Amino acid sequence: MPSTHLTSLSSDAVREAVASAAKHAAEAEAGRRLSPAVVDLVVEAGFARHFVPARWGGCAGTFGALLPAVALLGESCASTAWYASLAAGVGRLAAYLPQEGQHDIWRDGPDTLIVGALAASGTAERVPDGWRVRGQWPYVSGVGSSAWALVCARATDGDRQGPRFFAVPRDTYGVTDSWFNVGLRATGSNTLTLDEITVPDTHSVALADLLAGDAPEAEAACHRVPMKAANGLTLAAPLLGAARGALRQWSTLVRAKLQGPGAAITGAADRTPYELTLARSDGEIDAAALLLERVAAVVDRGPVDPRLTARNGRDCALAVETLAGAVDRLLRSSGSRGQSDSEDLQRFWRDVNAGAGHSGLQFPSAATALVRESRAIDAP
Repeated sequence: MPSTHLTSLSSDAVREAVASAAKHAAEAEAGRRLSPAVVDLVVEAGFARHFVPARWGGCAGTFGALLPAVALLGESCASTAWYASLAAGVGRLAAYLPQEGQHDIWRDGPDTLIVGALAASGTAERVPDGWRVRGQWPYVSGVGSSAWALVCARATDGDRQGPRFFAVPRDTYGVTDSWFNVGLRATGSNTLTLDEITVPDTHSVALADLLAGDAPEAEAACHRVPMKAANGLTLAAPLLGAARGALRQWSTLVRAKLQGPGAAITGAADRTPYELTLARSDGEIDAAALLLERVAAVVDRGPVDPRLTARNGRDCALAVETLAGAVDRLLRSSGSRGQSDSEDLQRFWRDVNAGAGHSGLQFPSAATALVRESRAIDAP
């Protein structure tokens, strides 16, 4: 069963966002972006400010509080949950910028909507007054509703090279309509384009600093978490909710078959296969939730060493692989009705599988990272 522990986020506002997301889900899919009304409710609920440092009016919250709130949104609309989770997660990353850069982002309050382009798809060259940055970044979820963006670029500073993040305001970048994917359609994950701008040092942070997980003047535990220890949770939490939504919708579709007396008495279709499907899928979704709750507990408790970082990555990937398997089973057993364009079940199925395909949730790479880190620790 979904958790009701929503501390640090407004419970009533989260539930209002859940209802609005469900109401606008079909419209959002057709338009390939969330309704502005839903975006406003996500902000009002406190997702954007959840990890913002307290000095800027934010909550500096916990992952344990964010996980059930995002999952609850995902039960009605995975795209809304994805947007809310990334709004919180990218806000946390922005706290690693120098203080002056943080001030510019949150000068008007902690609810600034920031999007992230985490792949190093652009380039940056050192210039006397900062960095000259240019490039195109695909798959930037929610970019159309953003006020700032964190973009990652391959930076060159003399003989030194390495990826850096750059905070850029909305009036400096464009958006190319490019998101036509089969799942998570309403996330508006279009392409961010930056012709060429100069970004000051105060608005830049090295990827290495994010990976190390020690924000400047960090006062809260959430700002001392290595990026790879937490990013998988940001992506997996919406899919947990979507899997729960799929199970609920499947149960509605096959209710008559589950409640019937069974073939042994009436000669009707045997209900046993549906009981097995329900028990196994429900159990797998619960197991995935336990893995994700452990990930949240690890990062909230800290400190997070390299082995725990790698284990968190494995746990998130394994949880999502399990969720996708459970939802696949539900769709297959729902019959033609569950596959109808008008049915929520097939939308949840598309969304979970689309999310499971994210590069940050692939089990082979996560497993390799864990095994190699464990061997490094165990080596004499």
